[in-house]
Amino acid sequence: MKAADIRNLDSKEITNKIAELKAELFNLRFQHAVGQLENTARLRTVKKTIAQMKTIISERGE
Repeated sequence: MKAADIRNLDSKEITNKIAELKAELFNLRFQHAVGQLENTARLRTVKKTIAQMKTIISERGE
């Protein structure tokens, strides 16, 4: 998800997306620990997206 797309969302929607991504990140980490994760690049992408969303929320001052 690009930053421009994230900026078009409401703060509540961003917060919900962050919660979904955190759950996905947990599952990815679990799969990685067990050795079942095929796409390891997805870990980095999810972390980066969460950071972008948190940054946009803090820019808004909420």
